[in-house]
Amino acid sequence: MTVPDQSPKQLVVLGAGVIGLTIAYLATADLDDSFRVTIVARDMPEDMDSQAWASPFAGANWAPMPMGGIDPRVRRREQVTFEKFWDMIPTGLVKKLPSKVYSRSAAGASKLWWSDLVREFRILAPEEIPEPYVAGVAFCTVSVNPQEYIPWLSSELRARNVEFVRKHVRTLEELRPLVGVDGILVNASSLGSRSIIGVEDTKLFPIRGQSVLVQSSQLQEFLAVKPDDKAMSAGADTYIIPRPGRSLVDTVLLGGTFEVGNWDTSIDMNVARAIFDRCSELAPSLRNSDQTKILAHNVGLRPAREGGPRVEAEIVQFPLRGENDPLVPWSTTSLKEGEMRVVHAYGFGGAGYQTSWGVAEDVMAIIKGMQGQ
Repeated sequence: MTVPDQSPKQLVVLGAGVIGLTIAYLATADLDDSFRVTIVARDMPEDMDSQAWASPFAGANWAPMPMGGIDPRVRRREQVTFEKFWDMIPTGLVKKLPSKVYSRSAAGASKLWWSDLVREFRILAPEEIPEPYVAGVAFCTVSVNPQEYIPWLSSELRARNVEFVRKHVRTLEELRPLVGVDGILVNASSLGSRSIIGVEDTKLFPIRGQSVLVQSSQLQEFLAVKPDDKAMSAGADTYIIPRPGRSLVDTVLLGGTFEVGNWDTSIDMNVARAIFDRCSELAPSLRNSDQTKILAHNVGLRPAREGGPRVEAEIVQFPLRGENDPLVPWSTTSLKEGEMRVVHAYGFGGAGYQTSWGVAEDVMAIIKGMQGQ
Protein backbone atom coordinates (compact mmCIF):
# COMPACT_ATOMS: atom_id res chain seq x y z
CA MET A 1 0.00 0.00 0.00
CA THR A 2 1.31 3.43 -0.94
CA VAL A 3 1.81 5.74 2.03
CA PRO A 4 0.47 9.26 1.36
CA ASP A 5 3.13 11.96 1.22
CA GLN A 6 2.81 13.90 4.51
CA SER A 7 5.67 16.32 3.85
CA PRO A 8 4.78 20.05 3.76
CA LYS A 9 3.82 21.34 0.34
CA GLN A 10 5.61 24.41 -1.02
CA LEU A 11 3.30 27.41 -1.39
CA VAL A 12 4.72 30.74 -2.54
CA VAL A 13 2.54 33.83 -2.27
CA LEU A 14 3.57 36.75 -4.47
CA GLY A 15 2.34 39.92 -2.79
CA ALA A 16 2.08 40.99 0.86
CA GLY A 17 -1.11 43.01 0.66
CA VAL A 18 -4.29 42.09 2.48
CA ILE A 19 -5.22 39.44 -0.13
CA GLY A 20 -1.84 37.69 -0.10
CA LEU A 21 -1.52 37.76 3.69
CA THR A 22 -5.04 36.42 4.22
CA ILE A 23 -4.43 33.54 1.80
CA ALA A 24 -1.22 32.71 3.66
CA TYR A 25 -3.13 32.85 6.95
CA LEU A 26 -5.66 30.27 5.79
CA ALA A 27 -2.95 28.08 4.26
CA THR A 28 -1.04 27.95 7.55
CA ALA A 29 -4.25 27.24 9.48
CA ASP A 30 -5.27 24.33 7.26
CA LEU A 31 -5.77 21.15 9.29
CA ASP A 32 -6.00 18.81 6.30
CA ASP A 33 -2.86 19.85 4.43
CA SER A 34 0.54 21.03 5.56
CA PHE A 35 2.03 23.95 3.63
CA ARG A 36 5.47 25.49 3.79
CA VAL A 37 4.57 29.09 2.99
CA THR A 38 6.87 31.78 1.63
CA ILE A 39 5.69 35.32 0.93
CA VAL A 40 7.61 37.20 -1.76
CA ALA A 41 7.00 40.92 -2.19
CA ARG A 42 8.64 44.20 -3.03
CA ASP A 43 6.59 45.99 -0.34
CA MET A 44 6.35 44.34 3.05
CA PRO A 45 3.96 44.83 6.00
CA GLU A 46 6.51 47.12 7.64
CA ASP A 47 6.38 49.45 4.60
CA MET A 48 3.11 51.09 5.62
CA ASP A 49 4.18 54.50 4.27
CA SER A 50 4.97 53.20 0.78
CA GLN A 51 2.59 54.33 -1.95
CA ALA A 52 3.75 51.49 -4.18
CA TRP A 53 0.98 49.25 -2.82
CA ALA A 54 -2.66 49.84 -1.93
CA SER A 55 -3.29 48.08 1.39
CA PRO A 56 -1.96 50.81 3.75
CA PHE A 57 -4.27 53.45 2.25
CA ALA A 58 -7.53 51.55 1.83
CA GLY A 59 -10.81 52.59 3.41
CA ALA A 60 -10.83 49.06 4.88
CA ASN A 61 -14.48 48.99 5.86
CA TRP A 62 -17.33 46.91 4.50
CA ALA A 63 -19.34 49.14 2.17
CA PRO A 64 -21.79 48.12 -0.57
CA MET A 65 -20.35 47.84 -4.07
CA PRO A 66 -22.22 46.97 -7.29
CA MET A 67 -20.26 43.82 -8.19
CA GLY A 68 -21.71 41.90 -5.25
CA GLY A 69 -25.17 42.28 -6.72
CA ILE A 70 -24.07 41.02 -10.13
CA ASP A 71 -21.67 38.13 -9.52
CA PRO A 72 -22.72 35.41 -7.03
CA ARG A 73 -19.07 34.52 -6.43
CA VAL A 74 -18.36 38.06 -5.27
CA ARG A 75 -21.54 38.02 -3.16
CA ARG A 76 -20.33 34.92 -1.36
CA ARG A 77 -16.88 36.42 -0.77
CA GLU A 78 -18.49 39.52 0.68
CA GLN A 79 -20.67 37.43 2.98
CA VAL A 80 -17.80 35.26 4.21
CA THR A 81 -15.61 38.29 4.91
CA PHE A 82 -18.35 40.28 6.64
CA GLU A 83 -19.11 37.36 8.97
CA LYS A 84 -15.40 36.86 9.72
CA PHE A 85 -14.89 40.53 10.56
CA TRP A 86 -18.07 40.62 12.63
CA ASP A 87 -16.80 37.73 14.71
CA MET A 88 -13.48 39.57 15.22
CA ILE A 89 -15.08 42.66 16.81
CA PRO A 90 -14.23 41.50 20.37
CA THR A 91 -10.51 41.39 19.46
CA GLY A 92 -10.37 45.15 19.00
CA LEU A 93 -9.03 44.76 15.46
CA VAL A 94 -12.49 45.36 14.00
CA LYS A 95 -14.90 48.15 14.83
CA LYS A 96 -18.69 47.82 14.78
CA LEU A 97 -20.01 50.79 12.83
CA PRO A 98 -23.52 52.21 12.93
CA SER A 99 -23.96 53.60 9.43
CA LYS A 100 -26.05 55.90 7.29
CA VAL A 101 -25.88 56.28 3.51
CA TYR A 102 -27.76 59.17 1.92
CA SER A 103 -28.94 59.56 -1.67
CA ARG A 104 -30.20 62.33 -3.91
CA SER A 105 -32.50 59.82 -5.58
CA ALA A 106 -35.43 58.02 -3.94
CA ALA A 107 -35.29 54.97 -6.22
CA GLY A 108 -34.34 51.47 -5.22
CA ALA A 109 -33.72 51.68 -1.46
CA SER A 110 -35.93 48.64 -0.79
CA LYS A 111 -34.17 46.45 -3.41
CA LEU A 112 -30.54 46.67 -2.32
CA TRP A 113 -28.73 43.35 -2.78
CA TRP A 114 -26.80 43.73 0.46
CA SER A 115 -29.67 44.53 2.82
CA ASP A 116 -29.64 41.02 4.30
CA LEU A 117 -25.84 40.86 4.51
CA VAL A 118 -25.32 43.71 6.98
CA ARG A 119 -26.89 44.02 10.42
CA GLU A 120 -29.90 46.10 11.48
CA PHE A 121 -30.77 47.35 8.00
CA ARG A 122 -33.62 49.83 7.73
CA ILE A 123 -34.83 52.62 5.49
CA LEU A 124 -34.46 56.05 7.05
CA ALA A 125 -37.55 58.05 7.90
CA PRO A 126 -37.85 61.44 6.13
CA GLU A 127 -37.08 63.35 9.34
CA GLU A 128 -33.73 61.49 9.61
CA ILE A 129 -32.51 62.63 6.21
CA PRO A 130 -30.61 65.93 6.01
CA GLU A 131 -30.95 68.28 3.05
CA PRO A 132 -30.25 68.11 0.14
CA TYR A 133 -30.78 64.33 0.25
CA VAL A 134 -34.15 62.68 -0.30
CA ALA A 135 -33.53 59.07 0.74
CA GLY A 136 -31.25 57.00 2.91
CA VAL A 137 -30.65 53.75 4.70
CA ALA A 138 -29.18 52.80 8.07
CA PHE A 139 -27.36 49.61 9.04
CA CYS A 140 -24.40 48.28 11.02
CA THR A 141 -21.17 47.45 9.25
CA VAL A 142 -17.49 47.02 10.20
CA SER A 143 -14.11 48.64 9.66
CA VAL A 144 -10.49 47.73 10.29
CA ASN A 145 -7.42 49.91 10.62
CA PRO A 146 -4.80 48.95 8.00
CA GLN A 147 -2.01 50.36 10.18
CA GLU A 148 -2.82 47.73 12.81
CA TYR A 149 -4.52 44.97 10.82
CA ILE A 150 -1.73 44.36 8.27
CA PRO A 151 0.98 44.16 11.00
CA TRP A 152 -1.30 41.79 12.95
CA LEU A 153 -1.60 39.45 9.97
CA SER A 154 2.15 39.64 9.49
CA SER A 155 2.89 38.82 13.15
CA GLU A 156 0.50 35.85 13.04
CA LEU A 157 2.25 34.49 9.96
CA ARG A 158 5.74 34.96 11.37
CA ALA A 159 4.63 33.08 14.48
CA ARG A 160 3.68 30.22 12.14
CA ASN A 161 7.18 30.24 10.60
CA VAL A 162 6.14 31.83 7.32
CA GLU A 163 9.20 33.16 5.51
CA PHE A 164 9.11 36.69 4.08
CA VAL A 165 11.40 37.38 1.11
CA ARG A 166 11.78 40.94 -0.13
CA LYS A 167 12.17 40.86 -3.89
CA HIS A 168 11.07 42.94 -6.86
CA VAL A 169 9.81 40.25 -9.21
CA ARG A 170 9.98 41.14 -12.90
CA THR A 171 9.30 37.72 -14.42
CA LEU A 172 7.77 34.47 -13.21
CA GLU A 173 11.06 32.78 -14.15
CA GLU A 174 12.63 34.31 -11.04
CA LEU A 175 10.26 32.39 -8.79
CA ARG A 176 10.90 28.92 -10.18
CA PRO A 177 13.66 28.06 -7.65
CA LEU A 178 11.37 29.05 -4.75
CA VAL A 179 8.25 27.31 -6.04
CA GLY A 180 10.09 24.17 -7.08
CA VAL A 181 8.81 21.41 -9.31
CA ASP A 182 5.82 20.41 -7.17
CA GLY A 183 4.97 23.73 -5.52
CA ILE A 184 2.22 26.22 -6.24
CA LEU A 185 2.48 29.98 -6.74
CA VAL A 186 -0.34 32.27 -5.62
CA ASN A 187 -0.13 35.48 -7.62
CA ALA A 188 -1.57 38.25 -5.44
CA SER A 189 0.61 40.95 -6.95
CA SER A 190 -2.21 43.41 -7.58
CA LEU A 191 -1.34 46.07 -10.18
CA GLY A 192 2.07 44.44 -10.50
CA SER A 193 0.44 41.79 -12.66
CA ARG A 194 0.31 44.30 -15.51
CA SER A 195 4.07 44.21 -15.91
CA ILE A 196 5.30 40.87 -14.52
CA ILE A 197 6.48 38.89 -17.55
CA GLY A 198 4.49 35.70 -17.68
CA VAL A 199 1.30 37.45 -16.48
CA GLU A 200 1.13 40.81 -18.31
CA ASP A 201 -2.55 41.42 -17.63
CA THR A 202 -3.41 44.64 -19.46
CA LYS A 203 -6.97 44.53 -18.13
CA LEU A 204 -5.66 45.93 -14.84
CA PHE A 205 -6.01 49.64 -14.17
CA PRO A 206 -5.73 51.97 -11.15
CA ILE A 207 -8.50 53.90 -9.45
CA ARG A 208 -6.87 56.77 -7.60
CA GLY A 209 -8.17 57.43 -4.11
CA GLN A 210 -7.22 60.48 -2.07
CA SER A 211 -8.29 60.79 1.56
CA VAL A 212 -7.67 62.69 4.78
CA LEU A 213 -6.96 60.95 8.08
CA VAL A 214 -8.16 62.80 11.18
CA GLN A 215 -8.60 62.15 14.87
CA SER A 216 -11.99 62.99 16.38
CA SER A 217 -13.88 61.41 19.25
CA GLN A 218 -17.10 62.96 17.93
CA LEU A 219 -17.35 60.66 14.89
CA GLN A 220 -18.46 57.13 15.71
CA GLU A 221 -20.61 56.18 12.71
CA PHE A 222 -19.95 55.52 9.06
CA LEU A 223 -21.54 58.22 6.91
CA ALA A 224 -21.57 58.25 3.12
CA VAL A 225 -23.31 59.72 0.12
CA LYS A 226 -24.33 57.47 -2.75
CA PRO A 227 -22.52 59.01 -5.74
CA ASP A 228 -24.75 60.37 -8.50
CA ASP A 229 -23.69 60.75 -12.12
CA LYS A 230 -22.27 64.21 -11.51
CA ALA A 231 -20.12 63.03 -8.62
CA MET A 232 -18.92 59.97 -10.53
CA SER A 233 -17.90 62.03 -13.55
CA ALA A 234 -15.94 64.33 -11.23
CA GLY A 235 -14.30 61.40 -9.47
CA ALA A 236 -15.78 62.45 -6.11
CA ASP A 237 -16.77 59.93 -3.46
CA THR A 238 -17.90 61.20 -0.04
CA TYR A 239 -17.53 59.03 3.06
CA ILE A 240 -16.53 59.14 6.73
CA ILE A 241 -15.05 55.93 8.16
CA PRO A 242 -14.26 55.70 11.89
CA ARG A 243 -11.62 53.09 12.65
CA PRO A 244 -10.65 50.84 15.54
CA GLY A 245 -7.42 51.70 17.28
CA ARG A 246 -5.31 50.03 19.91
CA SER A 247 -2.35 52.40 19.76
CA LEU A 248 -4.14 55.52 18.48
CA VAL A 249 -7.85 55.85 19.20
CA ASP A 250 -10.62 57.76 17.41
CA THR A 251 -9.00 57.89 13.97
CA VAL A 252 -11.36 58.61 11.09
CA LEU A 253 -10.79 58.41 7.34
CA LEU A 254 -12.41 61.16 5.26
CA GLY A 255 -12.88 60.54 1.57
CA GLY A 256 -12.48 60.74 -1.08
CA THR A 257 -11.88 60.38 -4.78
CA PHE A 258 -12.57 57.62 -7.31
CA GLU A 259 -10.44 58.51 -10.32
CA VAL A 260 -10.41 55.74 -12.88
CA GLY A 261 -7.14 55.33 -14.78
CA ASN A 262 -5.25 57.96 -12.77
CA TRP A 263 -1.74 56.80 -11.74
CA ASP A 264 -0.80 60.02 -9.90
CA THR A 265 0.17 59.37 -6.25
CA SER A 266 0.95 62.98 -5.35
CA ILE A 267 -1.18 64.88 -2.82
CA ASP A 268 -3.48 67.54 -4.24
CA MET A 269 -4.32 69.97 -1.42
CA ASN A 270 -7.19 71.48 -3.39
CA VAL A 271 -8.74 68.03 -3.55
CA ALA A 272 -8.03 67.57 0.17
CA ARG A 273 -9.91 70.79 0.94
CA ALA A 274 -12.87 69.67 -1.18
CA ILE A 275 -12.94 66.32 0.65
CA PHE A 276 -12.87 68.01 4.04
CA ASP A 277 -15.62 70.44 3.05
CA ARG A 278 -17.91 67.68 1.73
CA CYS A 279 -17.41 65.57 4.84
CA SER A 280 -17.98 68.59 7.08
CA GLU A 281 -21.41 68.99 5.52
CA LEU A 282 -22.22 65.45 6.67
CA ALA A 283 -20.55 65.89 10.08
CA PRO A 284 -20.34 69.58 11.10
CA SER A 285 -18.28 68.70 14.20
CA LEU A 286 -15.30 68.31 11.86
CA ARG A 287 -15.12 72.10 11.60
CA ASN A 288 -14.36 72.40 15.31
CA SER A 289 -10.57 72.55 15.41
CA ASP A 290 -10.59 71.78 19.13
CA GLN A 291 -12.23 68.41 18.39
CA THR A 292 -10.56 67.54 15.07
CA LYS A 293 -6.87 66.90 14.52
CA ILE A 294 -5.55 66.43 10.96
CA LEU A 295 -3.17 63.45 11.01
CA ALA A 296 -2.28 62.72 7.38
CA HIS A 297 -3.16 63.06 3.72
CA ASN A 298 -3.20 59.82 1.75
CA VAL A 299 -3.22 58.73 -1.88
CA GLY A 300 -3.54 55.11 -2.90
CA LEU A 301 -4.20 53.29 -6.16
CA ARG A 302 -7.03 50.75 -6.04
CA PRO A 303 -6.08 47.75 -8.22
CA ALA A 304 -9.11 47.31 -10.47
CA ARG A 305 -9.58 45.06 -13.48
CA GLU A 306 -11.83 45.12 -16.53
CA GLY A 307 -14.41 42.36 -16.20
CA GLY A 308 -13.81 41.98 -12.46
CA PRO A 309 -11.26 40.19 -10.28
CA ARG A 310 -9.19 37.28 -11.53
CA VAL A 311 -9.38 34.24 -9.26
CA GLU A 312 -8.39 31.18 -11.26
CA ALA A 313 -5.72 28.58 -11.89
CA GLU A 314 -3.22 28.57 -14.73
CA ILE A 315 -0.40 26.27 -15.79
CA VAL A 316 2.47 28.50 -16.95
CA GLN A 317 4.86 26.93 -19.43
CA PHE A 318 8.58 27.65 -19.49
CA PRO A 319 10.61 29.03 -21.09
CA LEU A 320 8.41 32.10 -21.24
CA ARG A 321 7.51 33.25 -24.76
CA GLY A 322 9.61 30.50 -26.29
CA GLU A 323 13.33 29.91 -26.39
CA ASN A 324 14.26 32.62 -28.86
CA ASP A 325 12.70 35.77 -27.38
CA PRO A 326 15.74 37.96 -26.61
CA LEU A 327 13.76 40.43 -24.47
CA VAL A 328 12.84 38.11 -21.60
CA PRO A 329 15.25 38.90 -18.72
CA TRP A 330 17.87 36.22 -18.19
CA SER A 331 17.83 33.98 -15.12
CA THR A 332 19.49 30.70 -14.21
CA THR A 333 16.36 28.82 -15.29
CA SER A 334 15.55 30.85 -18.42
CA LEU A 335 16.23 28.10 -20.94
CA LYS A 336 14.93 25.17 -18.91
CA GLU A 337 11.66 23.65 -19.98
CA GLY A 338 9.01 23.07 -17.39
CA GLU A 339 5.80 24.39 -15.94
CA MET A 340 4.48 26.12 -12.83
CA ARG A 341 1.09 25.81 -11.21
CA VAL A 342 -0.25 29.30 -10.53
CA VAL A 343 -3.39 30.54 -8.81
CA HIS A 344 -4.17 34.17 -9.62
CA ALA A 345 -5.90 36.38 -7.07
CA TYR A 346 -5.88 40.05 -8.03
CA GLY A 347 -7.92 42.91 -9.45
CA PHE A 348 -10.29 43.57 -6.54
CA GLY A 349 -10.36 47.35 -6.88
CA GLY A 350 -11.62 48.96 -3.70
CA ALA A 351 -12.96 45.68 -2.32
CA GLY A 352 -9.73 44.01 -1.22
CA TYR A 353 -10.38 44.07 2.52
CA GLN A 354 -14.10 43.41 2.30
CA THR A 355 -13.68 40.29 0.15
CA SER A 356 -10.33 39.08 1.55
CA TRP A 357 -11.47 36.11 3.63
CA GLY A 358 -13.87 34.88 0.96
CA VAL A 359 -11.20 35.19 -1.71
CA ALA A 360 -8.77 33.27 0.48
CA GLU A 361 -11.30 30.44 0.83
CA ASP A 362 -11.76 30.30 -2.94
CA VAL A 363 -8.01 30.25 -3.54
CA MET A 364 -7.50 27.44 -1.04
CA ALA A 365 -10.23 25.42 -2.75
CA ILE A 366 -8.45 25.89 -6.10
CA ILE A 367 -5.10 24.87 -4.55
CA LYS A 368 -6.56 21.67 -3.17
CA GLY A 369 -8.10 20.90 -6.54
CA MET A 370 -4.73 21.37 -8.24
CA GLN A 371 -3.03 19.04 -5.77
CA GLY A 372 -5.33 16.27 -6.86
CA GLN A 373 -4.30 16.62 -10.49
